[in-house]
Amino acid sequence: MFLNLNHYKLDVYKSARELRLECYKILPMLPDSERFNLTDQIRRAATSVVLNITEGCSRKSDQERKRYFEMSRGSVIELDSCFDLVVESNYIKIEELDKIGKSIKTAFILLSGMLKA
Repeated sequence: MFLNLNHYKLDVYKSARELRLECYKILPMLPDSERFNLTDQIRRAATSVVLNITEGCSRKSDQERKRYFEMSRGSVIELDSCFDLVVESNYIKIEELDKIGKSIKTAFILLSGMLKA
């Protein structure tokens, strides 16, 4: 934000921020009983996607960069599993998660591309 670094312009970074925003929109739909479990886990994983991309972009070696991108992609996969649990627990119908599903797929594809580059 204040540093105006190049990663802000990357599609993968923009996708991660959108994913985080979509996750946060869904959190109020979860029951209070999940406040310290799924809600917190989704919040941490969604934020981790963004922050690991940011940190990866700041690294000088390809190996270090890819390690952070791999962690970010792992958090995307974690989010996918969290929403599987949300649906399985009948908290939200899968049809209501279309937008978050698209965001998860997009972030996963873009991060996978970063790892192949």
